[in-house]
Amino acid sequence: MINSFYFYTRLNLVELLGIKARNVIELLKGIKEAPDASIYHHTHHFLQQHISLSPEPPNDFAFWTANSLGLDKLSERLASVDTVKFGRIKDLREKFIATLEAYLKEAPDQNINCPEGEEFHFMSCQTFVLPTPYKANNLQEFYDIVQKVSINSIYFHIFEARLRLEREGNDFSLWFESIGEKKLAKSLSRIDPYTMTLEGLRKKIVQLVGKNVKA
Repeated sequence: MINSFYFYTRLNLVELLGIKARNVIELLKGIKEAPDASIYHHTHHFLQQHISLSPEPPNDFAFWTANSLGLDKLSERLASVDTVKFGRIKDLREKFIATLEAYLKEAPDQNINCPEGEEFHFMSCQTFVLPTPYKANNLQEFYDIVQKVSINSIYFHIFEARLRLEREGNDFSLWFESIGEKKLAKSLSRIDPYTMTLEGLRKKIVQLVGKNVKA
């Protein structure tokens, strides 16, 4: 029986949650209360926006504490949270909570309010997963398809599958493993997708798979 790979894509609907923060204590409270989809959105939406540019901006929490509160040291700590190390939103949330709580213990007098109109508004993202007309029955077909599917499809199978859906690894690597391409699966799983653009990520996948396609 052929183990086919079905390509999916996704559409996102961003919504305000009605939770806002004026200072570090309120940001901490919001991170504790916000749903998983909100934490995911505030740490990943820049990846979807920066398709051609290098995706270097920090997560939204780091950006806001620097630009609206002027707390550069805290911002650096929040920006240093390595998202790729976390396989679950729960663990990522707890890292931000621990970082903020440690900062408040060290500098309780730094709980200043932001200027009016610059509050942090927690948002969430409702994701709609949609099928595409593409299906790969072998590595050659995968190689051909991955070069033309949308960036949204690449994003879904690499990022959303691993963190939001809490799967062990990305969808592509899991499929490679299932068809006996264990070396290829390991090579792809070692890539840090957070250090490149989405188009750069596509090129890297094409390069890796291309080396394994039988002539």
